[in-house]
Amino acid sequence: MPVELNALRLRLLGQVLQQGAATDPSVVNALRTVPRHLFLPDLPPEQAYRDEAIVTKRDGDGRPISSSSQPTIMAIMLDQLAARGGQRVLEIGAGTGFNAALLASIVGGRGRVTSVDLDADTVEHARENLDAAGCADVALVTGDGALGCPDGAPYDRIIATVGVWDLAPAWREQLAPGGRLVVPLDLHGVQRSVAFELAGDHWTSRSAQPCGFMRMRGPFAGPERSYRVGESVTLSLPHDRAVDPDALAAVLAEAPTVVGTGTTPSAAELFDGLSLWLAVREPRWCGLSEVAGAGVPTLRAAPMRAPESTVTAGILGDDGVALLSRADGELAVLGYGDDTVAGELLAHVQDWISAGRPGTDGLRIDAYPAGVSGPDGDIVLEKAECRFILSW
Repeated sequence: MPVELNALRLRLLGQVLQQGAATDPSVVNALRTVPRHLFLPDLPPEQAYRDEAIVTKRDGDGRPISSSSQPTIMAIMLDQLAARGGQRVLEIGAGTGFNAALLASIVGGRGRVTSVDLDADTVEHARENLDAAGCADVALVTGDGALGCPDGAPYDRIIATVGVWDLAPAWREQLAPGGRLVVPLDLHGVQRSVAFELAGDHWTSRSAQPCGFMRMRGPFAGPERSYRVGESVTLSLPHDRAVDPDALAAVLAEAPTVVGTGTTPSAAELFDGLSLWLAVREPRWCGLSEVAGAGVPTLRAAPMRAPESTVTAGILGDDGVALLSRADGELAVLGYGDDTVAGELLAHVQDWISAGRPGTDGLRIDAYPAGVSGPDGDIVLEKAECRFILSW
């Protein structure tokens, strides 16, 4: 490989290591040796080796449905997976094929990587990329990842590179004894990458990390809904709920009531801590995102940033909306319509501060399959296949 490409790859690895990811030597070696630019052939190598997620496919409405994930997030999840040489790994979501190539490097010639994707064209392009990178042994399958891939089972490790709402029974059935499952799990609107292992009759988490992935599509997709509000704002809800986008746009166009919270948490604290606290405790949680640079007043001071958008969260009530914002550096609550909703959001912020600003660190999740009784908990998320109990 030309020296300049090697330098780009090593620079990216250095950025990943600076973030505290790639703690496993086999993950470090994979990032050092697998050429990401071959999996993004339409981009200049300089862009391919940035520590950024890169959208590679959109649906008819322009919404991203496939990408090459941010390398740091990939490294974090591969650390969580803890795959070893000679193991069999199932990947849910093929993407560009880059993650499968990293997995193939980790498990080596005695191992086996199988990657499943819902879209035949995604599988085709991933196959081309993997062959170009010399990874012909990776098996690619077109199908619903929620069903796994019985032909290659049992698997020592299963990893999903798409956001999942629930844990599919097939993953439990196809996981070998002592195996591990890593998934970006939806927790009522926010995601955490969770490493699960089986503990008798249920799943229990071994680690959890903040993340953000495109949601799984197909029959096993969750109830999340999104609405376009105006030309550049998207409303995200964790469940199916009727919303009048035009009426909401009119409310958000009004001058809000601004209430200071008296605290200045960092963006990382908001993403890792307050967003999780609010999502799992507030049934009316909502997220709003705006295309970066659009300049909608409501989201101009949004407290969080994503590669293509500014992001905030809040409460969508029946007669009002309350959103997190920034006012002269201080975290603030913007209230639209009924002031009661703003007061309720402010109370959540104050409770989070009083609790010591907890984040993902220390989070434990136990998932009990349908039909298996489990203990009660302060935070319980009931889903179709599993009952999730969250504790710290």
